[in-house]
Amino acid sequence: MPSLSLKLYSLFFKYHLRHQLQSLKQIQPDPSFGITSRPEEPAVPANPTFQDGVATKDIHVDPLSSLSLRIFLPDTVLPVSLKTAKPPKRGAAQSPLSSDDSDGAVYRGYSPDQLMGKRHRKLPIFLQFHGGGFVSGSNDTSSNDAFCRRMAKLCDVIVVAVGYRLAPESPYPAAFEDGVLVLKWVAKQANLATLRNARSRIFDSFGSSMVEPWLAAHGDPSRCVLLGVSCGANLADYIARKAVEAANLLDPLKVVAQVLMYPFFIGSIPTKSEIKLANSYLYDKDTCMLAWKLFLTEEEFDLDHPAGNPLLPGTGPPLKSMPPTLTVVAEHDWMRDRGIAYSEELRKANVDAPLLDYKDTVHEFATLDVLLHTPQAKACADDITIWVKKYISIRGHEFSY
Repeated sequence: MPSLSLKLYSLFFKYHLRHQLQSLKQIQPDPSFGITSRPEEPAVPANPTFQDGVATKDIHVDPLSSLSLRIFLPDTVLPVSLKTAKPPKRGAAQSPLSSDDSDGAVYRGYSPDQLMGKRHRKLPIFLQFHGGGFVSGSNDTSSNDAFCRRMAKLCDVIVVAVGYRLAPESPYPAAFEDGVLVLKWVAKQANLATLRNARSRIFDSFGSSMVEPWLAAHGDPSRCVLLGVSCGANLADYIARKAVEAANLLDPLKVVAQVLMYPFFIGSIPTKSEIKLANSYLYDKDTCMLAWKLFLTEEEFDLDHPAGNPLLPGTGPPLKSMPPTLTVVAEHDWMRDRGIAYSEELRKANVDAPLLDYKDTVHEFATLDVLLHTPQAKACADDITIWVKKYISIRGHEFSY
């Protein structure tokens, strides 16, 4: 059973969350630009220096909306000479990292030099979608920042955390449209980086500023993984379907796997967990229904909406064409049965779709800030790393259960 401290925290958390959702009901939809965070949620500023082994920065990719990205870059992309370089003396010019001229690899904060050839270490790309019931959360909250840092270091990947537009200001399908836009943006970045390496005069004259330097220098879009947390898992699964439908149109980007952490799936026919655990810790069913009603407009609201039920017929490509999918569920989570059922259907379609079921855990046990340092949260991150290495390792499937 969850600890007494978690039970007490859950009571206060539920009260605050329900109060927040009730206040959001007064907001009128205005999807023109939208917002990606709530002022009452603590945010962590980006830090382009390698703090605790990971550098971060924020960018906006759509001038017509508030859609934002936070990029997490692990220090494994740096030559050893840079990681072991001594800090500059007091009074010397400040630079996040530098090296001697003989090495040739100089990294300066937001703009790594575009070095050619094997001096650039390429890493897989994780597209991460945060949780929050489509109405709260952000890519720069303290909990999401800490979780993405953990995954960037453990998996040795570049994590691109997506700050999609929130409801009710931007109801369905705004968040899903943002996810697809980011997927296409990453694919475009790969093509722009190729042009830049080819030293195209037209590109240098008109398109140089469009290139995101961290992804251009170190990103390998042919090893792209979708990572969704709670409602972010719904987004990840939807985007995986769109990637399957797009096929070669996204080249060189390839979605090689997806990780769905306690997905926010619903349906019209109640499951056993939805009945037995309706009043579960942190996120009970009634409160989550309030979030769904804020996300889906009154005309759209349906428990069998495609945004919440991936097993509806006709919602996308056949399951057999889906990428390998790892599903994480918690013992004390009323949504667990939906995730289990989806994982089972994928396995029936011969998709590599293992299920990780953690005992004595609650919804968001591996991503909520107060639970990030629990043994279950650390074990979950390790288990995800072991599985996903099968699909992002260049040398092959040397990591496996």
